[in-house]
Amino acid sequence: MHTLVSECQRKFHFSLLLSAMASADLRQELNCSICRNIYTDPVTLRCGHNFCRVCIDRVLDTQEGSGVYTCPECRAEFQDRPVLEKNRKLCNIAEHVRSIPEEETGIFCTYCIHSPVPALKTCLRCEASLCDIHCKTHNKSAEHVLIDPTTSLEKRKCSLHKKILEYYCTEDAVCICVSCCLIGEHRGHQMKSLDEASEKKKEKLRNVLQKLFTKREETERRVQSLQERRREDPEKESGVTETVTALFRDIRRQLEDLEMRVLSEISRHEESFSLPVSDLIQQLEIKKDELSRKMRHIEELCNMSDPVTVLQEPDTGDLCDTENRERHDDQVHGVGDLDVGLISGTLHTLSDIITGINTGIYVQDPTDILLDVNTANRHIHISGDRRTASVSDIGQDLPVISERFQVFPQVISTRRFSSGRHYWEVDVRESGWWSVGMCYPSIDRRGDQSLIGDNNKSWCLGGWCNNQYTVIHDSKEIQLPDNIPYDRVRIYLDYEAGQMSFYALCDPIRHLHTVTATFTEPLHAALWVGDGCIKISVENREMREM
Repeated sequence: MHTLVSECQRKFHFSLLLSAMASADLRQELNCSICRNIYTDPVTLRCGHNFCRVCIDRVLDTQEGSGVYTCPECRAEFQDRPVLEKNRKLCNIAEHVRSIPEEETGIFCTYCIHSPVPALKTCLRCEASLCDIHCKTHNKSAEHVLIDPTTSLEKRKCSLHKKILEYYCTEDAVCICVSCCLIGEHRGHQMKSLDEASEKKKEKLRNVLQKLFTKREETERRVQSLQERRREDPEKESGVTETVTALFRDIRRQLEDLEMRVLSEISRHEESFSLPVSDLIQQLEIKKDELSRKMRHIEELCNMSDPVTVLQEPDTGDLCDTENRERHDDQVHGVGDLDVGLISGTLHTLSDIITGINTGIYVQDPTDILLDVNTANRHIHISGDRRTASVSDIGQDLPVISERFQVFPQVISTRRFSSGRHYWEVDVRESGWWSVGMCYPSIDRRGDQSLIGDNNKSWCLGGWCNNQYTVIHDSKEIQLPDNIPYDRVRIYLDYEAGQMSFYALCDPIRHLHTVTATFTEPLHAALWVGDGCIKISVENREMREM
C-alpha cells in the first residue's frame, strides 16, 4: 500500500511539473518584449509583432521626427507612423491568464507526511489541505466544504461563533454562520446562500464590467482619434509654416523695394540739387571777392584827404545795379526743396502691404449664426436679420411650444455643430449683464435649471456690470481674474478635440478660458440677455484685432 501511495505521489508530482512548465511557457509567450510583463491592451504592428499599447506608443514617440519608424523586435521599417490595431483575442487571453494565480502556492497536503505534496483543495470543516489523492478519499458530505488551497481559515469562519460561514445576510450585507441565523443578531433577517448571493453580486459586477468595457472602448476610440489628429497636425502646421514664411518673405521683398524707391528719390533729388548749387556757390564766391575788392577801394576813398581825387572817382550807382542783378541771379539759380509730399505718398504703400497680409494667409471667416425665433423667450425680441437679441420687461404674446425657453430670457441658434472647428463673435457693449456660450439641443426649456451654464448640457461665459467675468458649467463657476472691460467676445469650438474657448477681442486679443469636455450631442450657440441687447458680429476683423 505504501508503494502504491508513493507511486501516486510521484505521478502527481510529475503532472504538476508538466502543468507548471506549460503554464510558465504560456506566460512567457504572453509577455511584452518591451516591459517584460503580460500584455496590457495588446496591439499589433503590420510585421505581426505584438506589444502593450502604452509601451509601443512610447517607443514610436521617441522615433518621431527621425523619418522612419521601426519594430523593436524585428527592426522592420515603416515610413509613416504605423497604425496600431488592437489584438482582441490576445487581449482576452492575457486578461484570463493574468487572473489565474501562479501554480506555486506554498500550501501542501496535511496528510502527506513523508514528502510535501502541493495541496489541491482545503476543507473548511476539517481545517486541512488535501492533495489530489486525499481529495478523492475525503468525506463527500455537504458539510465538508472544499475550497481553493488557503491558510487563512479564520476569514472563512464566523468571528463570534467560530463556525463556517454558510449564509449571506442581505440586510446587513455580511456573510454569517448558521448560529447567526438562528440565535444571533441576524435572526429574522433576509438570508441567501453564499452561492446565490455570490451569483447575484457577480451579475452586478458583470453589468459594471460591461459599462467599464464600453467606456474603455470609447476612451480607446478617443485616443485613436487624438493620435490621428496628432499625426495630421504636423502636416497642417508645416503647411501653415510654409505659408507664413512665404508671406513674410514677400513682405520683406516689398519693404526692400519700397526702401529702394524712397532712397532712389532722395538720391535723384540730391543729384539734381548738387550741381546747380555748386555752380551757384562758385559764382557767389566770385561775387564775394569782387565785393571785397570794391569795399577796399571805397574804404581807401573814404580815407583820402584830397577832395579832388574823391570827386573824380566814378559814381557808385552801378553797385545798386549789381545788387539787382544778384537778386535776379538768385531767383534764376535757386533750387527747389526735397519733394517730401512725393516721398510721403510712396511710404503710404506700407498700408497697402499691411492690407495685403489679410489675403496672404487663409483666415477662417466667422461661422454665420442666426437666432432661432422659436426658441426665444417671450421677453426676448429678435431683430429682422436674426442676429440681435434684445430683452424687454414687456413680454410678447407668443405661442407656448416645446422649443421655447419659458423661464429665462435666452435664445439659441438655428445652426448646430456636431464636428469640425468653428468660431463666432458677439458684440456685448450694449448689455451690462449677459451670458454667451453653447448648449445641447436637449437642454431643459422650462425648469429652474434651464439657464445656460446652470446644467450639465451647457457652457457659457458671463459678464456683469462691475466688469467681472465667469465661466459656468453645471452650476460650477470659474471666476476669471481679469476685470478689464471689453466689447466683443469670441467663442471658438473644436468639437473633436472637446474644447470650447472664450476670447476677449481687445488689443491684443486676450484668451480668457478653455473648457474641455467629451461632447455627446450637437451644440447650438446660446445667448442670455440680462439687459440691453447682444449682437452677433458678421464682419471678419480677426487680423485687424490682432
